[in-house]
Amino acid sequence: MLRKIIKIDEEKCNGCGLCANACHEGAIQIIDGKAKLISEEYCDGLGNCLPVCPTGAISIVEEDVKPFNQELVEQRMQSHHNTHGFSCPGSRQISITREQRSEVPKVEKQVEKNIELESQLQNWPVQLNLINPYASYLDNADLLIAADCTAFAYANIHNEFMKDKVTLIGCPKLDNVEYYREKLIEILSNHDIKSITVLKMEVPCCGGIAKIVKDAMLTAQIIVPYNEVTITINGDIKK
Repeated sequence: MLRKIIKIDEEKCNGCGLCANACHEGAIQIIDGKAKLISEEYCDGLGNCLPVCPTGAISIVEEDVKPFNQELVEQRMQSHHNTHGFSCPGSRQISITREQRSEVPKVEKQVEKNIELESQLQNWPVQLNLINPYASYLDNADLLIAADCTAFAYANIHNEFMKDKVTLIGCPKLDNVEYYREKLIEILSNHDIKSITVLKMEVPCCGGIAKIVKDAMLTAQIIVPYNEVTITINGDIKK
């Protein structure tokens, strides 16, 4: 049957998962960090996923494929909802259970703990949308480019990652990643950046923040020492 269907360019896809969320039929799934059309029978060809794709990886083509099957879609969506609740892995509902301490810390230890958790933030603003790419604090800076959720997942982010670094944060799933890429190119081109550490979550869509940093370095033709760290949903550093 000749009809319209979506086509995904995996080279352009950054795995953000926005298309999966926008597809009411559940035809798109994030697999190995890339958006995949899992069955042509699930795609109605209307293209709700097109306007949300930040990299232009999705297009509508006309091909000889199987007809859209609403019954199969309803069966799959019901099954998927019961199992996961959402089509995007990064949006899957998870309850995290932690062991409760049986003892109340002594006063002297509590004071010591408060000193340990002193803020290490040395620049403002931190959100990439608000950063002035010509700000003086970027000169000779070691950059920490962190996905928003890492600060909430990793307890000691200040001492282990933010200390002595300029912190920039953003969300590769919800923000305009192309705008971020262009801004990072400006930063690299106008400052002698000493190093970059990327801090991201383990969910597939979060890999987009590492990709835009690497793309920016390649486009600017300025390669600096680079370190990439992944935080698990449980709040550990992924080995």
